[in-house]
Amino acid sequence: MKIIDTHIHIWNLDKVEYSWLKGDTSILNRNYELSQLEEARLSVGVSSGVLVQAANSLEDTDWMLAVAEASDWIKGVVGWLPLEDPGATARLLEERFVKGGLLKGVRHLIHDEKDPRWLLQGSVMESLGLLEKTEVPYDLVGVLPVHIRTALEVAEKCPGLRMVFDHLNKPTAAGRGEWEELMKEAAKHENFYCKISGLGSENVEGAIGFVLEEFGVDRCFCGGDWPVSLLMGGYEETWAAYRAAIEKYTDEAEKVYSKNAERFYGL
Repeated sequence: MKIIDTHIHIWNLDKVEYSWLKGDTSILNRNYELSQLEEARLSVGVSSGVLVQAANSLEDTDWMLAVAEASDWIKGVVGWLPLEDPGATARLLEERFVKGGLLKGVRHLIHDEKDPRWLLQGSVMESLGLLEKTEVPYDLVGVLPVHIRTALEVAEKCPGLRMVFDHLNKPTAAGRGEWEELMKEAAKHENFYCKISGLGSENVEGAIGFVLEEFGVDRCFCGGDWPVSLLMGGYEETWAAYRAAIEKYTDEAEKVYSKNAERFYGL
């Protein structure tokens, strides 16, 4: 069965500054090249992938695009745009999000911003409106309940903007009761999707079963979150846990493994 990994990171400390890695003493604080994933992704059966930004900079986006151009299995990039500058965002959208190009979506590290409601700034909302108008999807990387509440407000203001909750907005970090209540509210909006990724090993099956039930099998897809998943048991182990849960809750796993991602990102 075709599998698309919609959440792969690469980083090169010599080419790009990753502020969140400064002072990090884990195995993540070093270069990660796409070639290092090859053996594991073939073992899992991943046939296509999407690179996802790891820094709020155009340098990171350009680096990912260069790698994607040189790869035969990377089909898209979720990059970064200066959303606080609508003028620059408009220009870059026109220049970079060309039909048939590799840039497929936008993300900003909102979970690293001091203001958890960062997306609701007037300038950022104007830029999100431009994404909505040009049909470019947005990846939400939230970790707190307030990030979901903020996303709900964005959805009210930009009802046509397709958004995906990366890592399901970290249900274990948010607390399952409040997380479930807010995600049920989000599920009512047809343009919210869920990315089954970054969950670690805690209550994986319960969280996956919940989103498949609430959002439906047509609005969920998967990501291995390499190399971060190396901290949570490993890439192959992560996919084994996800596949076991998905195939327990639906007999339409092909949608979750590939078809929904193709439609969301236009792969």
